[in-house]
Amino acid sequence: MSSKLLPMRAAIAKYVHDGMTIAVEGFTSGIAFAAAHEIIRQQRRGLTLCRLTPDLVYDQMIAAGCARKLVFSYLGNPGVGSLHAIRRAVEHGVPHALELEEYSHFGMLGRYSAGAARLPFFPLRSYSGSDLPKVNARIQFIADPYGSGEIAVVPPLNPDVTIIHAQRADENGNTQTWGLSGTQKEAALAAQSVIVVVEELVPEAVIRADPNRTLLPALAVNAVVHEPFGAHPSFVQGFYDRDNEFYIKWDEISRSASTTDAWIKEWVLDVPDWPAYVQKLGAATRARLAPGSAFSQPVNYGLHSA
Repeated sequence: MSSKLLPMRAAIAKYVHDGMTIAVEGFTSGIAFAAAHEIIRQQRRGLTLCRLTPDLVYDQMIAAGCARKLVFSYLGNPGVGSLHAIRRAVEHGVPHALELEEYSHFGMLGRYSAGAARLPFFPLRSYSGSDLPKVNARIQFIADPYGSGEIAVVPPLNPDVTIIHAQRADENGNTQTWGLSGTQKEAALAAQSVIVVVEELVPEAVIRADPNRTLLPALAVNAVVHEPFGAHPSFVQGFYDRDNEFYIKWDEISRSASTTDAWIKEWVLDVPDWPAYVQKLGAATRARLAPGSAFSQPVNYGLHSA
């Protein structure tokens, strides 16, 4: 099998184009900020951004003018407050207008799941009594063919590209993760193309020795990017902790368009690549986020002896 290893710049240039539907997934952990910054550097425009929790990653991309639409569930800076750049886009059209399409978490998971299975819709009961169907015409109600009355359905979601961040992969794309995985698997399997960003590149033998950690097989992955610390300021289990100080700081930075633009210029546009960003963060920040050790117990998969 040929190597799928690409530098970040080449992977984004090859797979992410103007007007596409993009999912940068990872529930709290493993958010591919390195990929998002490269999309900003390459000045992609007119994107539809999909994500369960838009978080800071989409606040930055929307502030940079990358998006025309946001498909999401839950909107905010977790534990801090609003996403001010997204609010400016929605309320004041700065840097330009942003269309919203909102679901519950389960609704977004259902959309990815239907997309991954190539189903026409996904049924769920969580919209009974909700106001979301009043503002989102894509949430529909149909008769249960088995006789229990009406049930809500959501359409499949098939991103042009899904980008995820994981702990490790081999160069063929066999990808492993542990800790919180969120909807990364469903979002990836629903997509036309998948970019996996990893902390470590490992030989295929490492993957085969511990197969139950495998999130995605090679056949589901189009490109592998080795980008250590590439999920900062989110965390990657076993590699670095969440940078809570930055999430709080972003609330101050993003309150005005001028300070947001200045941060994007300094930390994204004027930085040639992610390794330069990590160097700019400094050794003290990296040391502060060191996770310590909490090893799991080894297991015996067994070996057939002839």
